[in-house]
Amino acid sequence: MRVISGSRKGTSLKSLPGTSTRPTSDKVKESIFNKIGPYFDGGTIVELFGGSGSVAIEALSRGMEQAIVFEKNPKACAIIKVNTEKCRMEEYLRIEKKDARQAAAILKQKEVSIDLLFVDPPYATVEYYDVIKDVITQGLLADDAIIICEHDKHIDLPEHYDAYGQISSAVYGSTAITIYKKRG
Repeated sequence: MRVISGSRKGTSLKSLPGTSTRPTSDKVKESIFNKIGPYFDGGTIVELFGGSGSVAIEALSRGMEQAIVFEKNPKACAIIKVNTEKCRMEEYLRIEKKDARQAAAILKQKEVSIDLLFVDPPYATVEYYDVIKDVITQGLLADDAIIICEHDKHIDLPEHYDAYGQISSAVYGSTAITIYKKRG
């Protein structure tokens, strides 16, 4: 696993050994960023269920100015910290050692405006995607925000979350990516 493009291109990243996390593959990361735009001019990414933090690091490498990664597993948090330090991104990436289901309340309190929301919960737990509704209800998404969900290809996510409708859905092996953007 590595940073695909941008200022930290080619930097190898660690992931937690075993099956407790499932890192987003390089192929899937590259496809995501090809679909939403390869580079950014600032903005904030929030990665829920962070694992290795590789998507947030990729977004920072491609020009986002701030990343917040929610991950409750202490060992995964240590891996995110190692990856952040390896990429020299400590001042741009903040790790929240909390359950992602608490993210909306925490982000609301900190008055965060999200430009890119990446949601990648354990595949077997569909109700974790409800965090998207919490983020929308709290008014945390910027007007042109993008929501990206990584999920098992057998899980059908809704066509829309409030005003955010699906703009793209693709399958990569057993992984599916569904992208939402605000309509009209």
